[in-house]
Formats: sequence, C-alpha cells, structure tokens
Amino acid sequence: MKNENNLSHYHDMTKQIIECVPNFSEGRNREIIKQITDAIEAAADVKLLDVDPGEATNRTVVTFVGEPAAVVEAAFQGVKRAAELIDMRNHKGEHPRMGATDVLPLVPISGITLEECAALARKLAERIATELSIPTYCYEAAAYTEERKNLAVCREGEYEALAEKLATKEKAPDFGARPYDERVARTGATAVGARDFLIAVNFNLNTTSTRRANAIAFDVREKGRPVREGNPIVGKIVKDAEGNPVMRPGSLKATKGIGWFIDEYGIAQVSMNLTNIAVTPLHVAFDEVCRKADARGVRVTGTEIVGLVPKRALIEAGKYFLKKQRRSVGITEEEIIRIAIKSMGLDDLKPFNPEEKVIEYMIADKSGKRLVDLSAKGFAEETASESPAPGGGSISAYMGALGAALGTMVANLSSHKAGWDEKWEHFSDYAEQGQALMAELLHLVDEDTEAFNRIMAVFAMPKTTDEEKAARSAALQAATLYATEVPLRTMRAAARVFPLVKAMAEEGNPNSVSDAGVGALAARSAVLGARLNVRINAAGLKDRTKAEELTSEADRIAEEAAKAEQEVLTIVEQKIG
Repeated sequence: MKNENNLSHYHDMTKQIIECVPNFSEGRNREIIKQITDAIEAAADVKLLDVDPGEATNRTVVTFVGEPAAVVEAAFQGVKRAAELIDMRNHKGEHPRMGATDVLPLVPISGITLEECAALARKLAERIATELSIPTYCYEAAAYTEERKNLAVCREGEYEALAEKLATKEKAPDFGARPYDERVARTGATAVGARDFLIAVNFNLNTTSTRRANAIAFDVREKGRPVREGNPIVGKIVKDAEGNPVMRPGSLKATKGIGWFIDEYGIAQVSMNLTNIAVTPLHVAFDEVCRKADARGVRVTGTEIVGLVPKRALIEAGKYFLKKQRRSVGITEEEIIRIAIKSMGLDDLKPFNPEEKVIEYMIADKSGKRLVDLSAKGFAEETASESPAPGGGSISAYMGALGAALGTMVANLSSHKAGWDEKWEHFSDYAEQGQALMAELLHLVDEDTEAFNRIMAVFAMPKTTDEEKAARSAALQAATLYATEVPLRTMRAAARVFPLVKAMAEEGNPNSVSDAGVGALAARSAVLGARLNVRINAAGLKDRTKAEELTSEADRIAEEAAKAEQEVLTIVEQKIG
C-alpha cells in the first residue's frame, strides 16, 4: 500500500510555515559556516534547505523553514554562534555588510501573514539586542519608520560607520543602542526584518569592467542613478532643496542592483535583488538587463541564482520563452523549467539542479514513494501483487490521466505542425488545459490509495470501551465518506477530458485523430470505473441522504460520459473514413 505524502509536512495549510534567510559575513571558512548551520539545525525542528557561500563576497546565504517558534529559535541560535565565530574587524568582501549576521529576514510561506512575520521579527530583534548585546535594526515590513523599510538606509555606511551611527540619535538602532565598544566592534549590527519572497540573482557579463556592470545596474534598478550637470559620468550631482541627490529612476520597479567583479569567476556581474516578483518577474529582469547590456556593447552570458527560487518564477520564465518561440506551453513542468534554465543560462557558471534550488522541491517530503513515481511496468506489477491497493479507483484515475495525456499530445503536435503557425497559441491553450487535467488525475491515483489506507487504519483502532467503540465508528464513517468522495472527484476530472479530446478530434492534426479517440475511450473507462468505487463505498455510509446525493451525481456523470464518448468516436470514424 502506498501513501501520497508529498509536501504534506510543510505544505499543510493548517500549519504556519515561515522561511528564514540569514546572511552571515563569512563565505570562505567552511568550518565556521558549518558550525553556524549546525547551531541552527540543533536549536529546533527546522529544515535546512540551502547553504550558499560566496568566496568573493565573503558571505553565506542560509535558508531554512519550519513553524514560526522553531524558526525564530533557530535564527537566534545562528546569530549567537556567528557572533562567537566571526570578528567583523577582520572582514573584507565585495558585498555591503554591517555585522557578523548582516541581515535576517523572515518570509511567510503558508498559513501566516507578512504582518505576523513582522511582529515576530521585531520580537527577535529585541531578543538579539537584549541577550546577545548586538545592536539591531528593523527593516522592510518590520520597520518602525517608513525610511527604515529600505535596508540600504539601515546599513548606510556599512560596518565602518557603525561607531558614528551608535553615537547619533537619528541613526541609532531600534534595539541595543549604546556606546561603541569592543563587543560591538566584533559583532557589528544586524538588520532583522520581514519581507515577501525575494530572488537574489546575478547576471553574468562578458566583461571584467566593474564600471560597465555598475552602469547597467543603474540603468535598470528602481533607484536609478544620480542626475548630473553636464557630463553624465563626472558632472556635478544635482541636489534637491533638502540637499539630497536627484535620482533618475531605472527601468525596473521593485529591484535593487549594483555591479561588481568576481575573482572566483573572472567576470563582472550585475547583482540584483528582485523584491517583488509579481511586479518584476525574473525573466523580465533578465531580458531588460540583456537589453541594457547590449546598448553598452556588453553581453549577458548567463544567470546565477543566489539561494533558492520559487517554482513559479521558473515556470513563468519557461512559458515566456516558449511563447517567444511560438511554441506550446502545454508541456510538463520539468520541461518548462528546463527551458527556463537554458534560456537564462542558469547553468552558465555551475550546474543548476532544480531539486536543490527550487524551494517547493526542497520543502517536499520525499519519504513516501508515490504510485505515480513508479515505471509503467512497476505500476502494473504493484497492481497485480497481493496487496489490495492500488485497486480499481487508482486505476480509473490513471486511465483518466492517460486520456488527458493523449488529448494533450494531439494539441502539442498540432501547435507545432508545419503550416499551422498561426494556430500555435490556440492549440497551446488546449495543451495547457490538458496538462492541468493530467496532473489532477495523477494526484488522484495516489489519493485513492490513501483513501483505502485511511479505512485500514481505522480497523487498527482499539475497541475495548464504549468510548473507543464510538470513536472507532465515527472514524470509520469519516474514512468511508472520504473514500466515496475521492472516486467522485476522479469522475468529475475525467469528464473534463471529453471537451479536450473532442476539440482535438475536430480541429487537431488529422494524422493523430485516432489518438483523440483512444483518449475518449480512456476517459469513459475512468468515469465508469470510478463510479463503481463511488457505489461500493457509499453503501457503507450510515447517512443515506448523503450517500444518495453522491451516487446520483455519479450516475449523472456516467450517463453524460457515455454520450460524450460517442460524439468523439463518431467524429473520429468520419475523419478516418
């Protein structure tokens, strides 16, 4: 018997899950980095997702997730260990920094708001200052003032300006303000904040010129560059009435950027933070940096993701580049991500493994083997074994998935058919719908087996006392209802395959019309097979009104499926002639 546990531990929406991405000012001494991450993992029940050290920046970005209390405790212990191991008086690196733990953002993942993360960040900042004597600034959503929402304001002057800032009321930290002493000289200050998901990305250039990399960064970053009198390079900076430089904004909103040279790679890079990927997605930033670089005679040769990236950023990028090619986007998630990797050169400097860089893949609980991960031969053999699961419900869902897959195949073939270029997007839309249907039905393959497992688990419950018998009876009814509803969901999903295969039979590549017909046959088999499971499980429900409601819907879907199948087969027979 198989359990479908994928993402169950960290994507259970009843749980509050947050991410923490501390940046430590050590990127060269692996032993020190290991001691810090060991302290994080030992502190609480968190999952360490990524450790990304940079030689030139002398900085390590660490990413871990868990429930809020656990993440906050792990973060505190990481800050404590970093303060013991890193002496900022000796630190040199390319990246702006002001402390052993330079920044410490909390990021909402599920079941928690940004505002709640901000409240946690403020409490954590106060604790760090109180217990560890480290001055702390609160930034982004945790900031106490509008000005300090900007990390650059909190980190102004970097570590070297800390003594002056501690002595200036307006620039003093939010917590831990005191005279500059040897302790502060060693640890520096820390910025603790809360923010939405941020992508840290470096665009690789075919130049060693930091000046040109900076110029490109200023062209695109939201802040832009100072306006100058006369010569735009060396002219006097124009200032406003309050004495602040007048800025000419860059072309990309919600971005920060600088240019630098990386000894490790022997190239210059445009280093950017995409602070709101809904405003400026990764692929938009890539294309714009390419455009601005080209205007300055420079080429972008690839892209380096620092830390982790959300899956949707790569999916959006892959679809964007496919559409530019006038190719169907109705392909597998893996293929879309591969297109994104190749299009933006994510593997330019080193291999890019999505399993190690995409946050959803890192969070996924892979402890349980899913039926859909088996080979076709393995799935058949598992079905044929003496185990009662997978059974007819899982097989029905799989037949439905195959029906959707065949409709999707015809759509993709039609989208790429020579002479049909003007129709590519029309068929791409159908292929995308088919991919979504196929994914839903594949999920139901394992969910049907999980429904069976829930019933088996009830039989293992104790039944000695009246209370235990009552609890067992209630649990059995709940499990039976679930086992009835899952195949009904399979029926609903499989029924949505018919419009897809019918459209492909009518409009798709005529050489593949028989495939659309087989898709219809598979979809109807899925509907009828799942209906049998609805009926046999509904028979065990004590709530007969609910049972009748479920079986009546199943009967209606089955009747409609028979008609839809016949319509598709009639079209197929006519086309075959």
